Amino acid sequence: MMVPKLQPTANTPDVIVVGGGPVGSYAALNLAKLGVKVTVFEEHSTIGFPSHCAGHISIRSLRSMGLYPLPEGIVENTFCAANFHSSAGTKFSLHLSCPVTVALNRARFDQYLAKKAQEAGASFVLNSCVQSLLKADGFVKGVNIKQSDGAEEKVFSQIVLDAEGISSRLLRQAGLTALKPRGLVYAVEAEVDKVQDVELDAVEVYFGKAYAPGFYGWLIPRLDGSAKVGLATNHGDPRDYLKRLMFKHPAASKQLGKAKITQVGYHAITLGGPIEKAYADGFLAVGDCASQVKPTTGGGVIFGLTCAKTAAEVASQALRQGDVSSNFLQVYQKHCDDLLSFDFRVMLRLRRFLNSLSDEKTDEMLRVCAKLGVDRALRDVDEIDFQGKLLLNVLGKPAMLAALAYFGMLYLSANP
Repeated sequence: MMVPKLQPTANTPDVIVVGGGPVGSYAALNLAKLGVKVTVFEEHSTIGFPSHCAGHISIRSLRSMGLYPLPEGIVENTFCAANFHSSAGTKFSLHLSCPVTVALNRARFDQYLAKKAQEAGASFVLNSCVQSLLKADGFVKGVNIKQSDGAEEKVFSQIVLDAEGISSRLLRQAGLTALKPRGLVYAVEAEVDKVQDVELDAVEVYFGKAYAPGFYGWLIPRLDGSAKVGLATNHGDPRDYLKRLMFKHPAASKQLGKAKITQVGYHAITLGGPIEKAYADGFLAVGDCASQVKPTTGGGVIFGLTCAKTAAEVASQALRQGDVSSNFLQVYQKHCDDLLSFDFRVMLRLRRFLNSLSDEKTDEMLRVCAKLGVDRALRDVDEIDFQGKLLLNVLGKPAMLAALAYFGMLYLSANP
């Protein structure tokens, strides 16, 4: 049944944001700052739960968005080093000249962004699951809401901004192409205590097809001896791989063999690069649902926040112009492409390269990185998100040129 056209009333938001995660809240914050009446619908009872991310974030990127330094209690640790371990036990260490990343308490970070959005004028409605889009004459006109008590409600708006996460439900309803299954990996994220033999200012990365096929494992320590541990895989049950990583991997088993899992969660990560089209009449998609996620590391917070700000700016312009058609909203896609397309192209190639390597070649790669002095060449790096631009910045260093030439030969040998 067609929903009749409805002009916004005094109680009707200009924009509905679906999802109160960091991307949705940051979009709402920027919309509210621009004078847009915005309502965020979040299906859970508390912002930040359940958490679907390790919260390992670039300091430089947070600072560029005006989000750093953060209030006390959000930052759990800071890092200036990373250790990479092959399945054969080879270790390559990278020590940077200053702290580059932080581990965030994701629940508190999400709540902080939501609070900032509320203080700017955004409204949040919890326990409200968006069931479907309202459409009229091909335009998205709002959403159908189901509340925790079972009550249903139609809420109209001029634009719906989808920040629901990995789901493609609303994308399909808007007539857009869903995420590609072949670009997904499946992650397990655990809280553990009693880790051993770790550097408190370093993250640990574990490779090996027997432990994390199609991706890698990680350990992010806290100062109190606990840690966030996880991995992702492109097939099989990630829970089985986590047990194997903790007790069988030559490096991880020494650090995690006596650890106890205190909390665990599961989620999918999209590594396929941005969807081809993230806009429709009266509709914008941002964050994980638009696959605005780094193909190399699976990190989606910074790129999601970047695109959320762009979506807010374009939505505000569309409302002022009185034109929320896809013809106008396509500017959002163009701006995101201008900001990120080069980095995505580089990272997609890097992901294909990493996936092509056997465990033996990965071990050899780490050995060569150490031998060529790649750690010294990268010592002053402070940017980890925009990896295409990072690569350009370090290309002039002899160690990096030699390493890239070697990696190219590795890739060609694995893909004749």
